[in-house]
Amino acid sequence: MRKSIFVIAFSVFLIGTGTAKAELDYSIADLLLPFKEGANDARNGSVLEMECEQYIAGFTDLYHVLGQDKKDKVCLPPPGNRDDEVRWAFMEWAFANYGERKKPAVEGLRRTLKAHFTCS
Repeated sequence: MRKSIFVIAFSVFLIGTGTAKAELDYSIADLLLPFKEGANDARNGSVLEMECEQYIAGFTDLYHVLGQDKKDKVCLPPPGNRDDEVRWAFMEWAFANYGERKKPAVEGLRRTLKAHFTCS
């Protein structure tokens, strides 16, 4: 768990500084896969979706705590339904930008937030 938080924090830092490279291990395709598999699995679908939602929850919490949301002018959804709203926005973004699926998941999530939750 601690390693995951460090990887997410470091990834957010790299994305924020514009120095992220595709070598980060967890890609957009990796994050998208459990969503797709979960939708096709009536028995374990919710378990697979939880894997993605936990990643998204960690990312959005850290994104907010580090102040990256303000820098990007992103208004995150309220905490009660945030993970689900970001999950659906991410899936929409990922399928619309499927050619970028080898890029880091954190980059896809950040671009999702900027595309779907820009402050007005």
